[in-house]
Amino acid sequence: MLRTLLCLASLLSLTPATPLGQRPVVLPAAIQAPVVELGWTDPRILGGQFIDFTTPRYGEPLNVIISNQSDPFILTDAGFRMYYKSIGFSEECLGLHYGHVHKADLGDGDGKKSEHILARQHYFPRWGTCWESLIGGNHFRAWKQNGTLANTGAWFLAVSKEKDSTKNHMIVPDGYNIGRDMLVENAIAGSYWNNMWWRADIEWREGLLEPGFKGINHAIAQDGRIAILTVHRF
Repeated sequence: MLRTLLCLASLLSLTPATPLGQRPVVLPAAIQAPVVELGWTDPRILGGQFIDFTTPRYGEPLNVIISNQSDPFILTDAGFRMYYKSIGFSEECLGLHYGHVHKADLGDGDGKKSEHILARQHYFPRWGTCWESLIGGNHFRAWKQNGTLANTGAWFLAVSKEKDSTKNHMIVPDGYNIGRDMLVENAIAGSYWNNMWWRADIEWREGLLEPGFKGINHAIAQDGRIAILTVHRF
């Protein structure tokens, strides 16, 4: 018993003291400080984040970025719509919006702004995205970084795979990683739409988004990886 108490006293003497009323700041080991990027601006520099705002407290990860080093045409609204159709997405069923409107702060001076685009997996010509609304599938929300403080024109996407309409389009288990990877696979494989061909180069980034489910809607863990796509037309 005496030996145990002496050991505990020795350990306590090695622990640095914390001033009364203060807690030591512990930063996630995996998170890196913001730096200057090529093709987009880190939202955290001006108070933004890599999680959107589904609710005031929780959101979905911004897990894909399309760099402004991409084909200039797809940085336009019209061009981006043509591009995402080439990789298997289209507008919502019958042009009707289902679900919540999400907001995101891209650190570009616009604060929290509503999603610019919501696109769903396009299954086949007859039913298209209406089928995705019924049976579930991949979808994304997109925001353009175009505020006065960081007008890069890059697209930030929150991609995920969801359940069918009877489950209120809840995200499937591991759906944030699955949805992102499905989109990336189509982008790097090459795609075609309306006589235009594209293929994306990819850079996987870690350290921008904390892995796990902290702050993530539905408490579904994600791996913290963000895909930076540079899309070339050829």
